[in-house]
Amino acid sequence: MYGWIWRHLPGPVAVRAALAVVLLLGAVALLMFVVFPWAEPLLPFNDVAVDPS
Repeated sequence: MYGWIWRHLPGPVAVRAALAVVLLLGAVALLMFVVFPWAEPLLPFNDVAVDPS
């Protein structure tokens, strides 16, 4: 998959590297600001109590 992305980016190696960094930062921003806030209420991380037996 990374090879496919690399082959389809335009320009010389420096431009491709810069575009790859921009794509990576865009994916991280999408996860941090859209996906993770949406999924956070669905995850059981707030239920940290241990039930006594």
